[in-house]
Amino acid sequence: MGVFVSVYINSKLHGCIGGFARKKTLNELVQEMAVSASHDRRFDSIKKDELDKMEIEISVLSPLKKIDSASEIELGKHGIYIKNGSNSGTFLPQVASKTGWNTHEFLGHCSRDKAGLGWEGWKNAEVFTYEAIVFRE
Repeated sequence: MGVFVSVYINSKLHGCIGGFARKKTLNELVQEMAVSASHDRRFDSIKKDELDKMEIEISVLSPLKKIDSASEIELGKHGIYIKNGSNSGTFLPQVASKTGWNTHEFLGHCSRDKAGLGWEGWKNAEVFTYEAIVFRE
C-alpha cells in the first residue's frame, strides 16, 4: 500500500509527503514519510512552540485503478494520479472535499499544478483513482 503523511499547524497544511506502493512495510513508509513531511521544503520549518498545535494525518492508500473516463471519479472518495511520460501528479481524496472543486477542476489543477501537463493535459495522460483510509491526531 502507499501512504501520505500530512502535517497541520493550527489546522493549516504545513507539509505533505507520500508515495505509492513500495517494497517497504506500511510502518516503515509511515515513519519515512512523517519525517519527510515535517521537513517539506514548500513550508517554513516547524518551530518548537508550534509542536503543541501540530496534527498529523496519515492516508493509507488502496492500489491504483486505471480509469477511462472522468465520470468514474467520485469526488471525496477517490484520489487521482495522473501520469504522462516522466510527468506525474496526485491529489488525495480529501483535496476535492476541502477545495470544493468539481471533477474537471480536480483533474485540471492536478494536471497543471502537480504534473506540469497543462490544464487539460490529463486528457492525453493515464489517469488512475485510489481510495484512502485516513487517520488524524
